[in-house]
Amino acid sequence: MSKRVLAVLLVIAACATAPVRAQQAAAPFDGDLQRLSEILGALHYLRGICGSNEGAKWRNQMQSLIDAETPTGDRRTRMIAGFNRGYNGFQQTYRTCTPAAMVAIRRYIDEGSKISRDLTARYAN
Repeated sequence: MSKRVLAVLLVIAACATAPVRAQQAAAPFDGDLQRLSEILGALHYLRGICGSNEGAKWRNQMQSLIDAETPTGDRRTRMIAGFNRGYNGFQQTYRTCTPAAMVAIRRYIDEGSKISRDLTARYAN
C-alpha cells in the first residue's frame, strides 16, 4: 500500500512543478484532478470508519493537492466539491466498516494510484 501512497504523492509533486497559469482556464487534466479529489474524500471517510487510525491523512493529501495546484475560482470549487461528494456519498451509505467498504477502499486506492501515475507520466517534466 505504500507504493500507492507514493503514487498519490508523485502526482502532488508533479502538480507543484507545473508552471503557474496566468489565467485559471480549465487544464486538460482537471477531470482527473476532480476524480482524484472525489477518491480522496471517499478514502477520508471510509478509512476512518474502518479503524485505520490515519486521522486526517486523506484530507491532508487533498489539501496538499490544492496547495500544489493552487486552483482559484471554479477550479478550486470543483476540486473541493469532488472531495465532499466522495466523503458524503459514503457517509450516507456506510455507518460502520463492512466487507463492501473494505472492497471500496481497495478499489479507490487502486484507481487513485492509476490516476496519479497517469497524470505524472503525462504532465510531469
